[in-house]
Amino acid sequence: MSDWLWWRDGVLYQIYPRSFMDSNGDGIGDLEGIRSRLDHLVWLGVDGLWLSPCFPSPMADFGYDVSDYCDIDPRFGTLADFDRLVADAHARGIRIILDWVPNHSSDQHAWFRESRLDRTNAHRDWYVWRPPGPDGALPNNWQSIFGGPAWEWDPASGEYYLHSFLKQQPELNWRSPGLVRAMHDVLRFWLDRGVDGFRIDVVHRIQKDPELRDNPLIEGRGDGYRGQRHIHDENHPDVHATLREIRRVLDEYPERMTVGEVSLMDPAEVGKYYGQDDELQLAFNFSLMRAEWSADSLAREVERFEAAVPESGWPDIVLSNHDISRHASRYGAARTRVAALLLLTLRGTPFLYYGEEIGMADVSIPPDRLQDPLAWTLHPKLSRDPERTPMQWEPAPGGGFTTATPWLPLADDAPSRNVAAQRGDPGSLLCFYRDLIQLRKRTPALHRGSYRRLPAPDGVLAYERSAPGSLARVALNLTDEAREPDLGAGRVRESLGTSFGRSVDRAGRLRLDPNEGLVLCLDPI
Repeated sequence: MSDWLWWRDGVLYQIYPRSFMDSNGDGIGDLEGIRSRLDHLVWLGVDGLWLSPCFPSPMADFGYDVSDYCDIDPRFGTLADFDRLVADAHARGIRIILDWVPNHSSDQHAWFRESRLDRTNAHRDWYVWRPPGPDGALPNNWQSIFGGPAWEWDPASGEYYLHSFLKQQPELNWRSPGLVRAMHDVLRFWLDRGVDGFRIDVVHRIQKDPELRDNPLIEGRGDGYRGQRHIHDENHPDVHATLREIRRVLDEYPERMTVGEVSLMDPAEVGKYYGQDDELQLAFNFSLMRAEWSADSLAREVERFEAAVPESGWPDIVLSNHDISRHASRYGAARTRVAALLLLTLRGTPFLYYGEEIGMADVSIPPDRLQDPLAWTLHPKLSRDPERTPMQWEPAPGGGFTTATPWLPLADDAPSRNVAAQRGDPGSLLCFYRDLIQLRKRTPALHRGSYRRLPAPDGVLAYERSAPGSLARVALNLTDEAREPDLGAGRVRESLGTSFGRSVDRAGRLRLDPNEGLVLCLDPI
């Protein structure tokens, strides 16, 4: 289509760089490793890559504690490696999205080191500093998401600094004009290098109550983070003016985009982050990832988000990422195909998480191999390591990911569940993903069309996607029993189902086996 827009009409793919491909045999993935695997993504049909942070970092939170926003961490390579990755990806028609972390830096960043020298330093107001209250009391009752108070005492300068996460991640002050100019320049640094967009980390927290008022408590929830109503430390109204300024920077460059991590469970609030087509282009719908595996629950979250996204905006669909259990584990291995059909036929930009195309599930990590700081600061059960394990490429030692000991252990099924094994099998999950992506690309109703839920038997999610000259109907049996939805009249141009080899010539009443789904592309009515 002449008005094809990569981030709206295409398929995007998240890579956790530590875990995608190791090119130098140190057990950690890197940029050259990603570059060496670009042809897999071309074959799959991916239009853009979101790279989790690869900036210099002490790795207290694996790159979400940035010590230099304008360089590459040596573990992952060099700026020259990054430039080669961008050039090779662009040559293949793949765009690059960087993970930008504007809420906090590392405590090792030069800005913070200077900020804590004394109270009159030029960088002091680039962070959120406050004096102690009477008898050394904390400035307020805010809590860190990673446990404990959100304030850390700095003996050298005699004040507390704010941190919503680890104490090694001091909060940046977006009310400081100097900080704002510096962070806008960070964006331009990467945009000038050819970066096509940014995933913005915890964007709903970059503005907070300027008076730093206490959060109200929730009775019976204790005194920790979950015991508060977070009305002053996140989702502050001032965030929208800040986002409009960021959008103006992006709009200096053609076809650039932002997608925000807005970790709010109320889609009506998430929808506000689109503004009037002057804030984010996309905002993740976390309520869908948290929904139960049922037709009514999934449909409810799809429709709540549809209602929340403004008419000028566009939704997105995501089922897994680096912070949440993989959906193959949440839903079960028997449901991975119907989940793929859901992801790639709903209205909105689909985001795939590396490895979901081969059905990778969470990996049980032995206690002595745990890496995630959440496992140390809160509880091992909260570790995000299980969903961050290395990509399974080949039935070889190291899974084709590395020739060394991988930074996290591979799954026990890596010798059988891998790209090489599935690429040669036309009935595999990997080939099903590829077939789905190709169908989506050539069917305007699927990549651009409207969404309308259709009547269906209990446990079946059915919907219609339509665009001028293009019509598709989808039925997903989300139960463990057979169902017979009626997909109406119409001649089927082509169909694709979770059962390999199944072909449908006409719509109407169709039998769906347990955990089976179908998409029918029809002659327009």
